[in-house]
Amino acid sequence: MNTIIHFDLMAQKALSGECLSREDCLAVLACPDDQVLGLLAAAFRVRQTYFGKKVSLHLLINAKSGLCPEDCSYCSQSSVSTASIQKYPWLGEEDLLNGAREAMQAKAVRYCIVSSGRSPGAQELQHLCRVVSRIKAEVGISICASLGLLTPDAAQALKRAGVDRYNHNLNASQRLYGEICHTHTYEDRLRTLRYARESGLELCSGAIFGMGESEADIVDLGLSLRQLHPDSLPVNFLHPIEGTPLWDMGGGMQEVRPTLPPLTSRLTPHKCLKILCLLRFLNPTLELRIAGGREYHLRSLQPLALYPANSIFVSGYLTTPGQTPPEAWKMIEDMGFEVEQTPVSEVPI
Repeated sequence: MNTIIHFDLMAQKALSGECLSREDCLAVLACPDDQVLGLLAAAFRVRQTYFGKKVSLHLLINAKSGLCPEDCSYCSQSSVSTASIQKYPWLGEEDLLNGAREAMQAKAVRYCIVSSGRSPGAQELQHLCRVVSRIKAEVGISICASLGLLTPDAAQALKRAGVDRYNHNLNASQRLYGEICHTHTYEDRLRTLRYARESGLELCSGAIFGMGESEADIVDLGLSLRQLHPDSLPVNFLHPIEGTPLWDMGGGMQEVRPTLPPLTSRLTPHKCLKILCLLRFLNPTLELRIAGGREYHLRSLQPLALYPANSIFVSGYLTTPGQTPPEAWKMIEDMGFEVEQTPVSEVPI
């Protein structure tokens, strides 16, 4: 079968609500690099059907940096990281409020407040709830919080305060998760997502690719996210940071994980595009956001990622820099897309 026609059939499956088979998923990942434009065109059919040519921008703030007891191998803020990063407790109310104003100036539809740590303490939760109430009253932007593991009471408190969405990524396939983190489990993450959903919060849950996963792991994670059906799906491509266990993906990390695949199977700009297309086919109606590692891995092919994805972060990713808002606006305009604006009715007068 002609490859381009095959990808058009995958787009048709997605548009009809049918789940791609594992064989289909693996075929997307195996797409020859010289046929990626055909794959992107098929993914764009799906993206355009549900989101037109709109691109939503998100801006996040690192509300509490480092000081985390968890041992996530990919994270520069974890207990096993020796990365040279800023470490500080929770930012004050004014700093967080100013961040919300900056998000509005950046034309972001959502302000993402992220803190390091296993889960928020009582005082931290109270602090955030106060800030959220002020942001809603004084700025009026939608808020996503990412605070680690939640209890049902914490999830309900966030909802009452005005948090709209909760981020807690699956990050990796269930099979792989135990290899990259030992201080909490994949099931712990699912439990937190369940508590958030039961409280009435929207869900933001996605993935990190580039951690030595196999093609089967990519498919498993994509299918798990389809089953979870969050409102937003952020796709991170690991930006290796010196001092983290995953820094040397071709050397020292082999001693920790002998099963790590060879460098030839690691991320390339084309591989990143194929992953984004697969996730669009599997999750046709979801907000698909290119998150951490966008600039590092996609490089000059970043604009093409807007064909499957309809959302991006601007102004950086916690401990790594990123594209400025004006640079993002220009990229979106040059591609013939349009920045999605926050409805005027949501902005306080």
